[in-house]
Amino acid sequence: MDRIFANRMEAGRALGQLLRAYAKREDVIVLALPRGGVPVAFEVAAALKAPLDLLMVRKLGVPWQEELAMGALASGGALYVDRRLMREADVSEPEFERVLAEARLELARRETLYRAEHPAADVTARIAIVVDDGMATGATLHAAVRALRSRAPAKIVVALPVAPPDGRARLGDAIDEYVCAMTPRMFFSVGQFYRDFDETTDDDVRTLLASAFKPQRP
Repeated sequence: MDRIFANRMEAGRALGQLLRAYAKREDVIVLALPRGGVPVAFEVAAALKAPLDLLMVRKLGVPWQEELAMGALASGGALYVDRRLMREADVSEPEFERVLAEARLELARRETLYRAEHPAADVTARIAIVVDDGMATGATLHAAVRALRSRAPAKIVVALPVAPPDGRARLGDAIDEYVCAMTPRMFFSVGQFYRDFDETTDDDVRTLLASAFKPQRP
């Protein structure tokens, strides 16, 4: 029987157990995909005793079904578009361009709001563990890891609480390692595997980041 996580924090703790091999290593950094990935990544970073940062990315949802990603946009301009899904959903180019323009504005807003005085961490030659609360189409992660790869990490590990059985195949050679707590055969949405899947708010993100960025006592 497939597990149901109580909430994103519990999912993060479960994921942290699966990533124990990366604990207490100075070359590891945990990167959260806002907003839903932040509570999960916060717990992963705590379990591994690793720094936490953001990997800014914005899903491009089908206009009449926003949870269905037809692509994603990441900071730095990295763009992934699922043209097959666009055709199947009958999304026109003008409709796509409108969604893309809105995503650019929202991504810039979040970058300013979440980062404040904390610039993006240097990931050069580090093991980057990319965390979200789950994967459906894979579009968001595709854009995120494409942007991340340009920053020259030593290794990209994607870590997820739940994803479809073909989740690893969907990401192809864009990543180096894939860790997933659950790959249920009957997968319809990420939210079906959480009892509490309420939307993560801007305030939630800022609170968790303020705690993660706080200098630790030796």
